[in-house]
Amino acid sequence: MSAIARLDPRRHLSAAIGWATFVIIALASLAAANVVSADAERAAVSDTERLLNQFAAQIGDALDTSLGTRLSIVQATAAQIVASGDRGPDAVRRHLEALQAQFPEFAWLGLADPQGRIVAATGGALVGDSVAAQPWFRLAQSAPYLGTVHAALPKEAGSTGGAGGKPQRFVDAAAPLGDATERPRGVIGARLSWAWIERLQAGLLGSLDTRRRLQLMLADGDGLVLAGPAQWLGRTLDANGGLTEGGAYVVGRDDDTRAAGGLSWAVIVRQPASEALAAARGLRASVLSTVLLAGLMTGLAALAVTGVLTRRLAALDADAQAVRHGLRASVPVPPGLDEVGRLGATIAELIGHLQQEKAALAALNAELEARVTERTAKIERMAGEARHAAVTRERLRLARDLHDTLAHSLMALLTQIRVVRKLRGRLSADEFEAELARAEQAAASGLAEARAAIGQMRYNSVREAGLGPAIDDVLRRFGERSGVATSLRADEAVASMADETAETVYRIVEEALHNVERHARADSVVVTLAKQPPGERTVVTVADDGVGFDPERAQPGHYGLIGIREQAALIGARVAWDSAPGRGTTMRLELPA
Repeated sequence: MSAIARLDPRRHLSAAIGWATFVIIALASLAAANVVSADAERAAVSDTERLLNQFAAQIGDALDTSLGTRLSIVQATAAQIVASGDRGPDAVRRHLEALQAQFPEFAWLGLADPQGRIVAATGGALVGDSVAAQPWFRLAQSAPYLGTVHAALPKEAGSTGGAGGKPQRFVDAAAPLGDATERPRGVIGARLSWAWIERLQAGLLGSLDTRRRLQLMLADGDGLVLAGPAQWLGRTLDANGGLTEGGAYVVGRDDDTRAAGGLSWAVIVRQPASEALAAARGLRASVLSTVLLAGLMTGLAALAVTGVLTRRLAALDADAQAVRHGLRASVPVPPGLDEVGRLGATIAELIGHLQQEKAALAALNAELEARVTERTAKIERMAGEARHAAVTRERLRLARDLHDTLAHSLMALLTQIRVVRKLRGRLSADEFEAELARAEQAAASGLAEARAAIGQMRYNSVREAGLGPAIDDVLRRFGERSGVATSLRADEAVASMADETAETVYRIVEEALHNVERHARADSVVVTLAKQPPGERTVVTVADDGVGFDPERAQPGHYGLIGIREQAALIGARVAWDSAPGRGTTMRLELPA
């Protein structure tokens, strides 16, 4: 056995004891390292946070000063326009463009009249548009205003000139024309380029006298990150816990950046914790490695001592493995009264019981196999009987379909031919031609019905569309063929039936319509599909206003009623006819609830 295998705690108790000793010492070393380095790490974090807070305050003050200066420039421009004698749009535009040339961080400057309409602007952008609803116009009519960051409007020139084709971002600055005691004369609005603010941040961060690798983030008053690492842009800050990213960074921040006009931003400066705490963590690693080495040596010593103490247990394991692989039938009981001896006796007794149960299980398996063979043969016989029954039902259905279509049509054709033969000598040429035309029509009708029947066999309209739509379709074709007015009244629950029972109901209704067409001489037919109490039974009726007949008298040569009764019996339904000569016929089919 290799040395590596002897160290596997899953296979050797001595290895498990050795590893347990090592783990205990390792945990103790971790605790010791934490105790030694905790104070040093806390001190390093505190010092770094204090320094980063100072950096954030310096950057915040500089940013506040720069924004306040630009707002003051906008105020001074408003005062100059008020004092100027020429306030025409062209003069104001030239004044604003000159200011923009001197301070290119102003991406746009414009003058709005008291109603909020832009009358002059740099580059002519937005001239004539209304800005009455924008915050910088509304809030700057009485006092200077410095707004938060926003994207450019689609109409603004160069609004999509940002990186990647994204809209540029701006900070609004505005000042009223005149002071608060005067009637408002308008508002000077300016948009500071966000690119200028980003350059300003980069310059301020670079001006810090430090070799630390720092990250600068800027958030508005609501905590929305305006500048910083790409994964933070657009996120909302909740607390420093999120900024540290699970302790990966040490964070300093300044929440007092408030430029003139009320703009409130927070400046956050972060440093990777791996750099800020490098010295403290180095001390912890030194302590940990020393104690772990001592623990490893102790574990190896425990492994050697335990190996000597567990030799009898290893021998018992070897005997049990031999039984498992079929090399032995039993386990010899090891000598001694300790745990190993008692365990060996228990295992030997257990193996004896298992051998007895194994023999009993083999006999049970043989009996079960015989029963499975017998049951399989029985199932195969039952499957053959089921296939024979299905074939018989299909033959009966085909016989009914042939009677409903081809037999009726051939009977009508035969009758017409016999009439022509008997009256051939008495008919004029025109009458003879008319009789032939009727015979031809009967043949064509039979052909169409045969094709329709074949189509029904290929495409099951009841299964596909439901009982209601299928009967509505057969009524439509019946009306087109016979000229009889048709109507369908169907409850939704019955009309949606689409099972084997619905197919049989459809064929019964179809046969009833064939009887109406051939014998009733009716003007109208009404088919009703309804649920009726008691028990919400399904009732189907086919009613016509034809000549009627006597249901009690047999009708020689007519198999339609017989076919309807046979099909009703297949689904356990009851069928009856209410009719008398001269007052129409109503067929009532009642399905079991």
